Amino acid sequence: MTESTWMLLLDSFWPLLDGAIRGTIPLALSSFAIGLVLALGLALMRLSGRAWLSGIARGYISIVRGTPLLVQLFVIFYGLPSIGVVIDPWPSAVVAFSLNVGGYAAEVIRAAILSVPKGQWEAAYMIGMSHRRALGRIILPQAARVSVPPLSNTFISLVKDTSLASLILVTELFRQAQEIAAFSQEFMLLYLEAALLYWVICLVLSSGQGMLEKRLDRYVAH
Repeated sequence: MTESTWMLLLDSFWPLLDGAIRGTIPLALSSFAIGLVLALGLALMRLSGRAWLSGIARGYISIVRGTPLLVQLFVIFYGLPSIGVVIDPWPSAVVAFSLNVGGYAAEVIRAAILSVPKGQWEAAYMIGMSHRRALGRIILPQAARVSVPPLSNTFISLVKDTSLASLILVTELFRQAQEIAAFSQEFMLLYLEAALLYWVICLVLSSGQGMLEKRLDRYVAH
């Protein structure tokens, strides 16, 4: 590689890293946190004995899982203004990603709750716990451990999916790469550098996931 190529890589590294720190990571964290709250509610609705509640949750999950994330993002940012609802780029991205995470994570949480032996419910009822208290004190903590690996994978996928926010003008890692590439005309170089940064971020997250799983396994073993 020529000296000018190296200089471009070095000069663009910090703007890309800044885009990741100020845009990609906060967008992923906020969307994932909101999505988890939504997912828990949907999972409990799916497990509800009330058919209409379960039906609403099932329909929502089916729509989210059956449509592309990019389409969901465009409906919120470009579609809603046609009916008078205008949302800025960043909130639009958070809403779209949160709704998407909620649809996928709901099934993960539901499966984790169902994986807890029924004897745990029975034991909680025998010591006088209500259904809600048993759920919060006994069932959900056990379900949380089971759901860590798939939810961690969902978060890592979300980090990569935040690149779609560049299409609605949200300034994040890939948007920064697009702007620098448009100015320098070095599209391949900048996009590969962005890909490398995404890869490093995902490696760090995967390493953290592994350590968390090992710690939880040790806790359960004792």
